[in-house]
Amino acid sequence: MDTEKQRMHELVSILDRAAAVYYSGEDEIMSNYEYDKLYDELVELEEKTGIVLSGSPTSKVGYETLSELPKEAHVAPMLSLSKTKDIDELADWLGAQKGLLSMKLDGLSIIITYENGVLTKALTRGNGEIGEVITNNAKTFKNLPGQIPFSGRMVLRGEALIRYSDFEELNRRESEDESVTQYKNPRNLCSGSVRQLNNEITANRRVRFYAYNLIELVGDGEGVPSLDEGSKEAELIFIKEQGFELAPYKQVDSINIRDEVAAFSKEVTESDLPSDGLVLTYDDIAYSKSLGRTAKAPRDSIALKWQDETAETTLIDIEWSASRTGLINPVAIFEPVELEGTTVQRASVHNVSILKELELGTGDRITVYKANMIIPQIESNLTKSGTCEPPSVCPVCGSKTELVNENGSTVLMCPNKECYAKQIRSLIHFVSRDAMNIDGLSEATLEKWIQGGFIRSCVDIFDLAKHKDTIISDDTMKIREKSFENLQNAIEAAKDASLPNVIFALGIKGIGLATAKDIVKEYPSMTLPGFLDIKRDELLKVNGIGENLADSVIDYVSNEKNKALVRELDGILRVSVPVISDDSGAFSGKTFVITGSLNTFANRGECKDRIEALGGHVASAVSANTDYLVNNDIMSTSSKNKKAKSLGIPIITEDELVEMMGM
Repeated sequence: MDTEKQRMHELVSILDRAAAVYYSGEDEIMSNYEYDKLYDELVELEEKTGIVLSGSPTSKVGYETLSELPKEAHVAPMLSLSKTKDIDELADWLGAQKGLLSMKLDGLSIIITYENGVLTKALTRGNGEIGEVITNNAKTFKNLPGQIPFSGRMVLRGEALIRYSDFEELNRRESEDESVTQYKNPRNLCSGSVRQLNNEITANRRVRFYAYNLIELVGDGEGVPSLDEGSKEAELIFIKEQGFELAPYKQVDSINIRDEVAAFSKEVTESDLPSDGLVLTYDDIAYSKSLGRTAKAPRDSIALKWQDETAETTLIDIEWSASRTGLINPVAIFEPVELEGTTVQRASVHNVSILKELELGTGDRITVYKANMIIPQIESNLTKSGTCEPPSVCPVCGSKTELVNENGSTVLMCPNKECYAKQIRSLIHFVSRDAMNIDGLSEATLEKWIQGGFIRSCVDIFDLAKHKDTIISDDTMKIREKSFENLQNAIEAAKDASLPNVIFALGIKGIGLATAKDIVKEYPSMTLPGFLDIKRDELLKVNGIGENLADSVIDYVSNEKNKALVRELDGILRVSVPVISDDSGAFSGKTFVITGSLNTFANRGECKDRIEALGGHVASAVSANTDYLVNNDIMSTSSKNKKAKSLGIPIITEDELVEMMGM
């Protein structure tokens, strides 16, 4: 008994630490799989011993509210759900009842209140009893109605989240913004965004809200459902009529539930919405109310956690990836395996604490899976040799590394402020597609050329020709004459640059390509050296730029080293001002996704510029908000074509697009 109680104390401590970090929106110290495994172990020990320790996560909901946001009690406790990974158990739970099976969205639970048709309050889950007031932030959610037809009081619960496509776009466009890139997944970025003290930051993060049930409804009117009787689907229909988007759901019974679970399991792998399972609830409201609740969970709903597909493989190595913030992250490299229909051979280990807990070593037999069918993770280590140690020096600059405690986890840091990693990341950003668009300069190549002294700043890229003989004669460079010529052609082509792309390429904190375009749109006569003279009050007139971003730009253009760099670039580049996007153009309000090869346009960038010049928007992934998928191979069985067809989105050829443009 003493050994079991000691283990229970250990588990409570570990799980509490993991939950505190997870719910505060910081980076995880363990995967969902590992958390669930430890949680299940604790439940088994509690059932075996009959003891539930004070503070056990099995009797608590959510996190303690520790930020500076105001706190307020919920009108009703925000409970958690009982969970299973067994589809048969799910079917048995439903029995002869009819139910609603919905996608369990992986974001931040929010309670929203409307009075007299107007949004008046938004609260986070908090500790389940008391939440944080985020009303001002909620008003910036992209799809949340500011006013609704219902004139009474309505309180509803839903999930705030950031879609995968928006997360990828934010990371791509704001790649120099540490406030975005510190987050490894949409869920963490959403949590960090929703709980900001400055709602300008929330507004820029593309947070959306998906409703899934009513909590309180006071007021009369045609079609207003009862919360004491009738069906929960009628509630959802009413919510949708008020202008809210819903978590995807399907009607189920004992006959079709297994088929619908299978359908959802396929859908989630292509969905733009982060999901970590399914939720099943009884459709009959009166029956649901008769069941009551436990201390932690309602009895009318249950969650199905995805039964992750796992595979056994061999660990080849641990790579240590240095970032421009100084953090050095371990990444597991293993023999390729097939998971959820794709080949996987890399997985983040997150930090040194997890590396040690897994006792990883080269040659170990490990099992891997995709968390939520998306993110590769290590499940367990079967051989546990424990031979992998953190490097004593930074893999980029060779400085002595430091082990640092962050949020209870051990992480590896490079303290060298002049570490090449920052230089490499800046150069990768400079040559990226939406910046200078220079093909052929990979991270590995840039690293070698920095270490070889050929590149010290982005300006040196345009002077690589003088190092041609040295580079192609060095076997370690693995660059042959033809490849070098192709690179030189790409560099020469990059000299014909658009001003917004050049501004974006400078890597100013928080300034993505969209913001750079907004600056040029506001000041169409601006030149590259003229950008150095821009004033703070001028920046504040630009759509989407607040005080923080304005300060970021002024800090950059006030730095003498940066001024010298911009002037050097001005002497090298042939900078043009693009056609300004027309908000009333033919494509105003339309969203396009471009895939496959193009014929009329030189590349996707040119096609994208033309669409944006007509007022349209180009996204990276197909979603419900996409208006057209551009693909010359309409009969393709690619995932984007399949997604577009399933959503009823038109797939058009490049010729059809050109015709729509009037070209």
